[in-house]
Amino acid sequence: MTVGIVGLGLIGGSFTKAYHAAGWTVYAADTDEAILSFAMLSETVDGRLDAASLKQCDLILIAVYPDAAEAYLRENAAIFDPHTVVIDCLGTKRRICECGFELAEKHGFFYAGGHPMAGTHNSGYRYARENLFRNAPMVIVPPEFDDMQIFDRIKALLAPAGFGSITVATAEEHDRMIGFTSQMPHILSNAFIKSPTARGHRGFSAGSYKDMTRVAWLNPEMWAELFLDNRDNLIEELDFYITELQKYRTAIYENDGKTLRDLLQEGRERKKEVDGR
Repeated sequence: MTVGIVGLGLIGGSFTKAYHAAGWTVYAADTDEAILSFAMLSETVDGRLDAASLKQCDLILIAVYPDAAEAYLRENAAIFDPHTVVIDCLGTKRRICECGFELAEKHGFFYAGGHPMAGTHNSGYRYARENLFRNAPMVIVPPEFDDMQIFDRIKALLAPAGFGSITVATAEEHDRMIGFTSQMPHILSNAFIKSPTARGHRGFSAGSYKDMTRVAWLNPEMWAELFLDNRDNLIEELDFYITELQKYRTAIYENDGKTLRDLLQEGRERKKEVDGR
């Protein structure tokens, strides 16, 4: 089996290592020639992903930023082989899926949106690892929801990554949920760490601080593209959060212990409701 991987950052690089370990032939493309050369010299990548090798691929995984992913699809749609499954690995789905579904129908290849729910606060090929996706969720946005054969094929093609579950969703459902579960925490963490008080945290911080600030160390270029791609859902979540914060601020400012306790209890109960104990 042969896989083509576009982009050798954390996600693409980890896919590369996982598929190589599973015995697949791996072709790759990256705008950084030094990274691509290193991956080939280390024998994790068997060759360059180009017009010729594209046609040999059973699976193509696109793991670059949104604008670059759309450009890659448009530039190569006419040469994808009909037997090839093309899956993007972007953190937002509506724009890229609209583009991918349109091109797949026009040129006769199979495309699905994808989002591997795994990562670290570090980025780049140097941090890629073979087991990054092991037991992690994978979200798939298919063109149709009633074709079990293609679901089985996608599961088989993704098996070397070792995902723990595959969730099927529409692009709209994905972006609405990811605005809350992924994008909001990155914004909140990134804003929280800007407090002047943060400079003196050593000796006063433990698990809560670490949990809250871990994802502040993000990739600004990538996350800015993702935030703007999902700005309607993200603005809705931000507006709700700001409104809730104001309630806490008002209760504290007015020394209103009852309201503050009620707010805290409400949050505690909501956590229990949505996540269980």
